[in-house]
Amino acid sequence: MNQDTKEIKVQKKPKIESYDIAKSDETLHLAVDLAKFIKENRLYQNIQGKEYVNVEGWQYAGSRLGILPVVEHVVNISTDEEIKYQAKVNLLDLRSQQVVGAGFAICSNREQGKKYYQEFAIASMAQTRAIGKAYRNILAWIIRAAGYEPTPAEEMDYSGNDQAAKPAVPTEKKATMKSSTNEPAVAAEQQQEPVASVRYASAKQKEEIISLLNNPTITRQEKTKMLLNINRFDEERAAQAIEKLKKVIEDREDGQSAAA
Repeated sequence: MNQDTKEIKVQKKPKIESYDIAKSDETLHLAVDLAKFIKENRLYQNIQGKEYVNVEGWQYAGSRLGILPVVEHVVNISTDEEIKYQAKVNLLDLRSQQVVGAGFAICSNREQGKKYYQEFAIASMAQTRAIGKAYRNILAWIIRAAGYEPTPAEEMDYSGNDQAAKPAVPTEKKATMKSSTNEPAVAAEQQQEPVASVRYASAKQKEEIISLLNNPTITRQEKTKMLLNINRFDEERAAQAIEKLKKVIEDREDGQSAAA
């Protein structure tokens, strides 16, 4: 073995940053990293205008916390008319070797879009859903802080195609539109004008809010309240929240300095 090979072998692997779920201040940093990872790898689905994280995204969040899924069982509960499986997944904390969460899920070939699924695919989806559900039970707030809906995308399969079954325009409405040919053209244009879409807070604004929430002068209750509503912020409200946080932090730090 030559000297170059020896030098390569003794090189230490780069340390991977990890987080402790018991420390909310620390895990807020994970939300920023998580938002970037999910976006870059497209580990989300847009369903009816909202973004839901795939199970791979939830697994990434869990792995950064040292929490891994362990399948306890996948049970066949099928009948003659239906292929149906139930799965249970436990979450194991690698630091303590304790189970810190669990999730149950069911998948059936009678669900919309799964009529022709083979049996192994139904069993696999039950397991995948159980993994997402288990992580959702303990990590939903981190996913929300990252800017996504706190429900695994796989759970949304139940209602993903509901709109397809609905007629685009009711029969009565079609008749009304047909009989309104004598109405002024301006009125017709106003009826067809699309509603302006809301410009939600940008990823940069959310990142700045999370960074400000990490300031020690901000209380845990204040953090929780803002994180639960962060996905509802539009750009203007997010800008107001940032300015308000900056002012609160400045006032409290000045107060602490005066007291000292």
